[in-house]
Amino acid sequence: MALTNPAVTVIMPVLNEESHLEASVQSILDQNYSGQLEIILALGPSHDKTNQVAADLAKRVPALRFIDNPRGLTTVGLNEAIRQSKHDYVVRVDAHSELAAGYIEDGIAMLLTVGADQLGGIMDAKGKTSFQKAVAWAYKSRFGIGGASYHVGGEAGEAESAYLGIFKKSALKRVNGYDEAIIRGEDWDLAQRIKKTGGLVWFSPQLRVTYWPRGRFSNLVKQFYSTGIWRGDLTRRDLGGASRRYFAPPFLVFALLVGLILLILGNLVGILPWAGYALGIFALAATGKNLSLKSRIALMIVLPTMHLSWGVGFIKGFFAGAGTTIDKGRLSGKAAGK
Repeated sequence: MALTNPAVTVIMPVLNEESHLEASVQSILDQNYSGQLEIILALGPSHDKTNQVAADLAKRVPALRFIDNPRGLTTVGLNEAIRQSKHDYVVRVDAHSELAAGYIEDGIAMLLTVGADQLGGIMDAKGKTSFQKAVAWAYKSRFGIGGASYHVGGEAGEAESAYLGIFKKSALKRVNGYDEAIIRGEDWDLAQRIKKTGGLVWFSPQLRVTYWPRGRFSNLVKQFYSTGIWRGDLTRRDLGGASRRYFAPPFLVFALLVGLILLILGNLVGILPWAGYALGIFALAATGKNLSLKSRIALMIVLPTMHLSWGVGFIKGFFAGAGTTIDKGRLSGKAAGK
């Protein structure tokens, strides 16, 4: 198999990722993929030294080239990278992620074996600071951002969606790539459109990608609020295809709001949703594995931040649409992982 691996193009949208870009590219080079490899970076209008890091990498790595993405939108950059890709198989990597050893070679082999059009693995969130470690824990917990296989693991098989993704380029062409009108949730939308054309989307727990989540409270709020808005918008577009877990955060917001109104009206029953939720958060922080005391304390801030920001955003997106909502946490030098 090693000598017959097909040529692959790795595509990466990049915006304000000075701290992570080099490590992300290095994780691609460390794959030692036995087939031909090209790397295309779609560079947005970063406000830090990201583009200088990219230019330095291009001088050292012959397989790497970059293209301009002046609007800075992920879907626009990905589509242009796909259009300019030379090869029939495409691997998406984000600049704040790092591929585990063997990801490309094993992933391409699985893609060909099962006949999938899109394949993904586990989003292995990790942290460096106490706060970021708490965020990473929440990502991998069913009580954090839900039970999607690419967050919590599971058996290999047909999937709802895929994290990042390894693709047949023909499948991307068949559905005209990513929907550029969607700013967040584009991976889920792409997977649904591939499946509607008869394509297979596959999950494998053998594949892992290290993901560095937001390490600042303000950026976490912005990220989950915008993600919630887009999930609400996408859900109203395809209500039948939406997972039931999407409705948990907005239901929580509604329950807490009703409780607050009851308390204002003098009805002590209103304390129940607040007390129940607080006890649940405390229990998760107390029993969560592999967390320091600081991370446990941070988790009691992180979980409500994720749940409520996402829930409020979902309600807005579901009833009013997402419009042009963007994740403002990515627009400054204080980007993901910071």
